[in-house]
Amino acid sequence: MRVPWKLVGLAGIAGVAATGAVVARRRREQHDLEPQDLRARLHQRLAEVPKDADEVSGAGPEHL
Repeated sequence: MRVPWKLVGLAGIAGVAATGAVVARRRREQHDLEPQDLRARLHQRLAEVPKDADEVSGAGPEHL
C-alpha cells in the first residue's frame, strides 16, 4: 500500500496551525485582564493554597 505523503504533510500542517490557534487564544485571555484584576486573581489563588503546601514542595517565601 502506498502512503499518501501529501495528505500526511497536510494533516501535520493543520495540526500545527490548530495548536497555534489554541495557544494564541489562551495568551489573549491572559492579556485581556487589567493588572489589578490579575493581581486580585493571583492573591485569591495564593489564599486557596494550603499552608502545608510550602513545606511539602520546599518552595517557601524565602525561595522567591
